[in-house]
Amino acid sequence: MTLNADQLLARLYALRKDYADDPEDETYQALHAAFMFISYNVGAFKEYVKQEAEKK
Repeated sequence: MTLNADQLLARLYALRKDYADDPEDETYQALHAAFMFISYNVGAFKEYVKQEAEKK
């Protein structure tokens, strides 16, 4: 099963919340940066996910 862009973003959000109790944690920082970047560029992310799904 391939996740769509909204599902992937929701999963990143959930993972980020799992680490939110320690904002100094490198995993939290990486997830937070990725989530924020993708959120602000969601159109491009949706296009990327669509193109990748078509390759399969």
